[in-house]
Amino acid sequence: MIRKVLLLLVAFALLLAAGSPEEPEIDERDPAELERTPDDPRLVNPGQLTVGTGDPVYPPWMLNDDPASGEGFENAMIYALAEALGFSEDQVVWERGLTFDQTIAPGPKPFDFAIRQISVTEDRQQIVDFSRVYFEPDKVVVALPDSPVVDATSFAELREATWGATIGTTDLDYLEDILDIQNAAVFDDQAGTFQALQGGQIDATVVALPTGIFATDVQVPEAEITAILPPDPNDNGHGLLFEQGNGLVDWINEGLDAIIERGVIDELIEEYLIDPAEIPEISG
Repeated sequence: MIRKVLLLLVAFALLLAAGSPEEPEIDERDPAELERTPDDPRLVNPGQLTVGTGDPVYPPWMLNDDPASGEGFENAMIYALAEALGFSEDQVVWERGLTFDQTIAPGPKPFDFAIRQISVTEDRQQIVDFSRVYFEPDKVVVALPDSPVVDATSFAELREATWGATIGTTDLDYLEDILDIQNAAVFDDQAGTFQALQGGQIDATVVALPTGIFATDVQVPEAEITAILPPDPNDNGHGLLFEQGNGLVDWINEGLDAIIERGVIDELIEEYLIDPAEIPEISG
């Protein structure tokens, strides 16, 4: 009888041990030692680089609506940056859940930084943080061949047209602040702007040169780039966008400096963003 009791007690003890949850493994490394590594505790998800972008994404910035392909100026740049920071390709995760307006709004972000042709402006710098500028595109006019802006040589002639642009963008700012067009139609996204152009709702729009190249090649092939415009003094060029106060900015800038110094971004600009055609310029 005693032997049976002992056996039952042993069996019960083994059962309890098997059902007990394993103690979580504790990382005893000093968090400061992990900074500027893929395990940096300041990352949204340590062990991976979480990058915000659009849904959909557009060429030539990213090809085939697939950020993970690494084909396109922006996503190829991100994979080069990730490598410079010590991340492998499979440690780069794309977060596509926010609209452009949500991306540039103040507040917590579900990514470490975002890339989606975001211009660095003084107003935006009051509510979010930016990396160094890595690309400064020209602004261009995109219009259909019968648009009144086709032969325009001055801002005054441009104002005679009906304009449209995407909400929250520096394209819309350019129309209102530089061209002094106050009645521009506003659309929720870039696709809506180009659909309005194609449908004759607007005569023209303003976009970055690489976007204009793709639009006139693919999205609205009947349209053309009619002019290059003067720079916007309020638009410093494209930067990576961070939640305000993000401690990763300096580290990411070091990575950007490294790939810029190696000529990576110049090579990507040459591959994806340059238009060999001569385009007339309007100076004012």
